[in-house]
Amino acid sequence: MRGSARFAACASFGLLLFGGVAPQYLDRISADSLRGHLSFLASDLLEGRATPSRGLDLAAEYIAAQFRRAGLQPGSKDSYFQQADFLEVSRNNDGFQFQIKGEDKTLTLDKDQVTGYPGAALSLDSVSIFKVTKENAEKISVEGRVVAIEGDRNRALLAVLQKLKPALVLSFQKEKNAFRGPVAQLIEVGQASPEPPQTFLTVNGPDAASLISKLPAGETGAKVTVHFSAPVQKAVKVRNVVAVIPGSDAVLKNTYVLLTAHYDHLGMSSSGDSDRIYNGANDDGSGTVSVIEIATALATRPHSKRSIVFMTFFGEERGLLGSRYYGRHPLFPLAKTVAQINLEQLGRTDDSNGPEIAAATFTGFEFSDIPKIFEAAGNETGVKVHQTKNSDEFFARSDNQALADLGVPAHTLAVAYDFPDYHKVSDEWEKIDYANMAKIDRMIALGVEMLADNAEVPHWNSANPKTESYRKARGE
Repeated sequence: MRGSARFAACASFGLLLFGGVAPQYLDRISADSLRGHLSFLASDLLEGRATPSRGLDLAAEYIAAQFRRAGLQPGSKDSYFQQADFLEVSRNNDGFQFQIKGEDKTLTLDKDQVTGYPGAALSLDSVSIFKVTKENAEKISVEGRVVAIEGDRNRALLAVLQKLKPALVLSFQKEKNAFRGPVAQLIEVGQASPEPPQTFLTVNGPDAASLISKLPAGETGAKVTVHFSAPVQKAVKVRNVVAVIPGSDAVLKNTYVLLTAHYDHLGMSSSGDSDRIYNGANDDGSGTVSVIEIATALATRPHSKRSIVFMTFFGEERGLLGSRYYGRHPLFPLAKTVAQINLEQLGRTDDSNGPEIAAATFTGFEFSDIPKIFEAAGNETGVKVHQTKNSDEFFARSDNQALADLGVPAHTLAVAYDFPDYHKVSDEWEKIDYANMAKIDRMIALGVEMLADNAEVPHWNSANPKTESYRKARGE
């Protein structure tokens, strides 16, 4: 069964199962409980949960303790942890020098104003800067050169630059205390060493941003001097946290629905500001505590036919590290994983496009029939599950992408894609709308149960050309 017939069957499934009455176990999902979990995970004690860090380890132990308390089975043999061994290649500031010389002004920056992690020693003296914009990016040759862009969130432009192979990319962020980025690269031990990464550095502060903004596109006349010593290396251990509710059906228990979120965030700024901690309450503490709360509620009901896996990933903010690691080392067969529902940014309703109250959306809304199942769950719980104009744009920006690339029907469910405190130290637990988040979580719990109890499996939408690579990976 494909296309609209499949969508109609999925949408009606919840109504047939529950007769329009939501199960009582949903009432166990509590705004107060969510607040309690998040006030710890997003507290200053955890120092922003960077990957790797002491705060991240504390968060992992807390999540495992909640899974244990709820009576969930460990997901990795007899452990709640899937341990991953990585090599951390860290920036070396010995001999650091960074200077930009414009026509009438020279800026000398200290190490805390420049972030990034050169993959090798870097030594450039008075090299010309070429300014790249979205208008000239496709028309130029910058291989081996130093290029500059304004702002650090223009992903489309960065993707173009990756193909052009410049020697150095400089991104200029005018906010003094904007997120300053990791100062290390993480490489999985045992993996083939990747090619030396294209060096990407972010320059923070209004003076440098103003200097670059006044320069023309293309050849600028400005010159940069940059010196970094060779990076240093050390072994680190990081962990995905995994639990499972085994299925009850003799056959379907060997198939799996994944409910996931990332529990890491950005760590701490090296600035001298009074607040240096990126607490990450909404991104993605809200998704993490929702996984905990939903798992705790579902553990109290008779088991669904399929097994339900609850997982929180490390390293999403470092490039989907935890989810891609899981994809290379799955604890449950990917061919038997029928869906991944990844949770991001569920706690804030003040989306930049307008308030989102009792509403949620999926990235890649029309990529598979999964969103239609949750529309049915939303109808029964008073939540509007709807498509937004930018749902496709955000598909690749969270941990669903890692498993989608391997063929698993996977989406990220969110309330607000963009909110005022995104990647800022002001993303704190006191700003979360807990009553609304509890309502959203009840809808999610019901949708997960509908997936886990339905003998029909979700499929990628064959009519959508954007799903071609995912369908091929799935063998559809």
